[in-house]
This record gives sequence, structure tokens and C-alpha cells, in this order.
Amino acid sequence: MELRGKTAIVTGGNGGLGRVILEYLGKEGVNVAIVYAKSQIEAEKFSAELSADYVKSKAFQCDLTSEKDINDLVASVKETFGRVDFLVNDAAYNVWIPFKDIESLTLDEWEKILATNLTGPMLLTKAVSSVMKMNGGSIINISSVAGLSPTGSSIPYAVSKAGLIHLTKCMAVALAPDILVNCIAPGYLEGTRATANLDVEYQEKARVASILEKAADKEDIAKQVVSLFAADTITGQTLVVDSGRVFH
Repeated sequence: MELRGKTAIVTGGNGGLGRVILEYLGKEGVNVAIVYAKSQIEAEKFSAELSADYVKSKAFQCDLTSEKDINDLVASVKETFGRVDFLVNDAAYNVWIPFKDIESLTLDEWEKILATNLTGPMLLTKAVSSVMKMNGGSIINISSVAGLSPTGSSIPYAVSKAGLIHLTKCMAVALAPDILVNCIAPGYLEGTRATANLDVEYQEKARVASILEKAADKEDIAKQVVSLFAADTITGQTLVVDSGRVFH
């Protein structure tokens, strides 16, 4: 699939991973819609940098737990760029609640994490699908190795990421043959907001738990996003980028 001149929506665009993904897409000539929750000044500054260096870019604020906000977002992006070809569901929410500390797991936290990490991507995928079907498209969900084994910042986070992996498969079936849907499951990443919410001891253990004895690379993930968007016959797949941690 040709990338140059296409348009991508990237949620979590203010985050450490989201920014790297946006930069790589910009270098490939993809116009980008940067979706943020709160940091308007930061998002607009980054958007201006991308526009100056690479392509057309604009920042959009959106509550990804609101179906109305999501539908309005897609309409605004289409009005601004004329098309929507790609979507990266990267936005996520997490808090540190050790698995054994079950008493600290509240219903409010459970619902907030699931709403942001799983329901939001479902709603946004649904909203963009009708626009993408006109010209074809591709969607990438950013999950986590926490979705492959009982690990991570909390039980609801792990459950939400496991659900996102299966949502990828279900949407790949539902949206075929016009739209491809794939998933990337990163391992421990340094320099992201999600990582900042992890316990320090847990971070150190995660850093050395892989056979490569180092954190996963945000740029490796961004490269795979570009590669999957360029693909024509890959769908329903989850690619693990974790320095060889989960399989071993």
C-alpha cells in the first residue's frame, strides 16, 4: 500500500511512543492527526514541528471514552484532510496496582482502564471503518505483553490489553476485505507515560527479564507500524516487540 499522501489518526500522540510513531509516519509522507487528551500546547507545538519538517499535521482533542467525541473526531479529521486511511490506537491508561493487592482494585479504576484501553479503540475503529471503506485502510492497535501473560501494572490493564489483541482478530474478520487490522504488543519501554506509572522495582526487573537484557525500542515499534501500513496481505496478526521476553 502506498503511504505518501495518505492520512493517519494516531491516539496517544503526546506520549513517548506516539510521538515516535508520528515522526516515522511523517517521514514517509503520511499526513497525521495527533489525538491528545489534555496537553493542548504540547500537542499543537509537536504538530507544528511535523508540519514544518514533513507533512500536513493537526492536533485534535478527544475524550476516547465518549462515543460522541470519537464520532466528532473522525468527522473533523475527514473534513481537514479529506480522507482517513490509517489508524493507530495507542492511547492507554494505567495505574500501579500489584496483582496481589486485590483489595486496592476498585470498580472505578477497572471501568476507567477498560473504557480507555479497550472500549475506546473499539469505538474509534467502528467510527473510522465507514470512512476507510471508500479507499481501503489499515488499523494498528498497540497492545502489550501484559495482554499475553498475567503481568503488567494491574489486572485491569492486563485484561484490557488481552482484549485488545482479540478485538484485533475480530475486527480483522469484520472489516475484511477492505480494511486490514493488526496489533503490536510491546514489552517494557523506557520513556513512556505508561512506564512512568510502574513501580521502580518492577521496571528494573522488566528491563533485565528479556534475553537481550534491555528494554524494547520505541523506534523498532514505529518501524513496524510503517511496515504494516505498507502491507497488503497481513491482517489479524499480533507482533511482539519485547527484546525476547515473552516467548522465553
